[in-house]
Amino acid sequence: MTALAVDLYSDTITRPTNAMRQAMANAEVGNEQAGEDPTVNKLIEMVAELTGHESAVFLPSGTMCNAIAYRVYCRQGDSVIMDQLAHPIHAEAGGPAALSGCMITQLDGGRRGVFSGASVDQAMKPYKHNRPVPKLVSIEQTSNFGGGACWTLDEVKDVAEASKRHGLAMHMDGARLLNAVEATGTSAQKFASNCDSAWIDLSKGLGCPVGAVLVGSRDFIEESWRWKHQFGGAMRQSGIIAAAGVYALQNHVERLADDHINAKRLAQGLMQIPGIEVDPEEPETNMVFFDATATGIDNYEMSEKLLQKGIRIGAGYGPKDLMRAVTHLDVDASGIDLALSVIRDVVAGRD
Repeated sequence: MTALAVDLYSDTITRPTNAMRQAMANAEVGNEQAGEDPTVNKLIEMVAELTGHESAVFLPSGTMCNAIAYRVYCRQGDSVIMDQLAHPIHAEAGGPAALSGCMITQLDGGRRGVFSGASVDQAMKPYKHNRPVPKLVSIEQTSNFGGGACWTLDEVKDVAEASKRHGLAMHMDGARLLNAVEATGTSAQKFASNCDSAWIDLSKGLGCPVGAVLVGSRDFIEESWRWKHQFGGAMRQSGIIAAAGVYALQNHVERLADDHINAKRLAQGLMQIPGIEVDPEEPETNMVFFDATATGIDNYEMSEKLLQKGIRIGAGYGPKDLMRAVTHLDVDASGIDLALSVIRDVVAGRD
């Protein structure tokens, strides 16, 4: 494979900076399972405070955060209400069914993965013995397959109120919550405090090599520990990786704005290339979805051609099989310009 010059496949491919690596090397560690790792304890305290929740647990991945939340709230045959574009439906290997035995009630939110309290109301049916019982509403901030769309605080509150009306718990998949914070100016605490549980990912825009932190009430987190063990998430001297999260929260949050600026730069450049359609034209955060088929090259072929020239952008996202470029701390403005130059050459048929 040609050496990669610009990798826009995902923000999950970020590499820890030298300063982050040094923080990891210097981390104090202990037995996390006994609550004795000081660096893990510092990280979970930081995230609990950041989100306005009582307690937190450090986990290997955001997917495990979702899996544990669904397992806590649901019994086999119960249902979780979420948008039809939600990540657990499309990219968590059937985890809700396999690990929690729960059904998914899919909503057509109408705004790129964002739905309303009225949609929750409509999903509720009079109880009958032959229907799955809804127990949880799950929202995704930002909406990945919705193009990185942000929920507004009013939208979150609207769904929270509907959830309470129906006696449902509410969970936030906060994979890119801090991108939404940076884009909207609304604090993580204001977003997350409307939810019974939430989590933030450390391995995306924050640039850590691994990890996520799940938050909720003390009782919720206490029960989450059981499922952490059962799902294989037990860790020992995990302060080495938790140190990356501590460093990121102290140093990498504000720089998320740079990724959003670069995403807009990419979108604006793509719109100037004949046959490229950007959807939507104005990205809200760090994701740019676009369609190259009108150039005469389908999205999968375009992805392959770009990869041969050192530019990696994925294809096959959403119902339209769009291309998706994700900006992150390893790609600067010059990298965006290089990617645009190569895309122009491919569309023009230049070798």
